[in-house]
Amino acid sequence: MTLADRINDALPQTQCTRCGYPDCKAYAQAISGGEADINQCPPGGAEGIARLALVTGRAVLPLNPANGVEGPRLMAVIDEAWCIGCTLCLKACPTDAILGSNKFMHTVIEPYCTGCELCVPVCPVDCISLENETGERTGWAAWSASQASQARERYEFHTLREVRDGGDNDLRLEAKALDKLADLPTHTHDAQGDELARKKAVIEAALAKARQRAKP
Repeated sequence: MTLADRINDALPQTQCTRCGYPDCKAYAQAISGGEADINQCPPGGAEGIARLALVTGRAVLPLNPANGVEGPRLMAVIDEAWCIGCTLCLKACPTDAILGSNKFMHTVIEPYCTGCELCVPVCPVDCISLENETGERTGWAAWSASQASQARERYEFHTLREVRDGGDNDLRLEAKALDKLADLPTHTHDAQGDELARKKAVIEAALAKARQRAKP
């Protein structure tokens, strides 16, 4: 197991990005590579810093206020009366803790919510609020190893699904572009000369882009 793996195992896996990195794994890699300090994870709090110090051999530091403050774990709550079903919060949630579909009100699956707060800024109607879920308990006292493990598994599944869905969409776009190229007169409304060349170039560019995105 690499140092980055051991650091990642010591993080709470809330995937909140408050450390300044896109997820816990990226932060762990940055610490391992000497690019980040061990005091940038508010959800882990003081105990989290102590755990990281033990893993890395670095000195314990106070939590960097630029990354936030240690506090109780929060729970996202959706005011269903105001929810417009835009699905933006579904896409933002790293653990798929929000249930809903397009134009239907959404709701939070409480056991899966990490309190990352990422759903709040994307809501166009401000119908998501955050409530104190753990009272006076903060940091790792407000979180557990089993919750961290569950959050990590759900985030990994969320990430894989996004890659899969993106790949499926790229294949659909590629097929659509190939179909248009196979029957240019129909899809270009019998354009001629420069206009035909322009439309053909647009379709070819879309095809190239879809193929490039589909590459592993």
